[in-house]
Amino acid sequence: MSIESKVRQIEQLFERLDIEISKFQTETNLHCIAGCGKCCTKPDIDASPLEFLPYAFHLFLNGEAEKTLIELQNTTKTVCHIYQPLSVLNSLDGRCGNYQYRGLICRLFGYASSRDKYGKLRLATCSIIKENQSKNYEEAKEAISQGLYVPIFTDYYMQLNQIDFHLGNTILPINKALKVAIEEVLNYYIYRPLPNGYKNAS
Repeated sequence: MSIESKVRQIEQLFERLDIEISKFQTETNLHCIAGCGKCCTKPDIDASPLEFLPYAFHLFLNGEAEKTLIELQNTTKTVCHIYQPLSVLNSLDGRCGNYQYRGLICRLFGYASSRDKYGKLRLATCSIIKENQSKNYEEAKEAISQGLYVPIFTDYYMQLNQIDFHLGNTILPINKALKVAIEEVLNYYIYRPLPNGYKNAS
């Protein structure tokens, strides 16, 4: 399967998820606080290269892939490379530097669930939402237990894996996942023509 085809399928999966999450947010009134980047600053976020393939492809088409790859090769930081803090002094306030191309883990966290050992759905969200929106959070948990639809982590990762099992099933620290995704795109186009309409990309 071509890179372009994989990217299209991943983007279609993300579009479906975004619709589901938007509906879940509307029904529960749960929402992220504007300017909060606390979840992005966790130093131990893991992801698959496949969920960042659209981002890597975007970088490639815009001539930024090799530059970004060098930055990732030379960085020692563990916080997501895409994250942009609002200030040097306060890293918890910030935003995703390329929100459109954020990974699956970034889309799911806060508004998706996992199953506990008894098979019950447990909403995976941040402490800020739990504390500052406690009424909505408790009502959302109750609604889920009564059958309210909520996206499930494993379901979406299984769908992602069907696009490319190797890249989807490889779980790495997020910056390494970004690096592998960019390398995948660059290696793919070494001996192949560029996508239609692009003469200079890398």
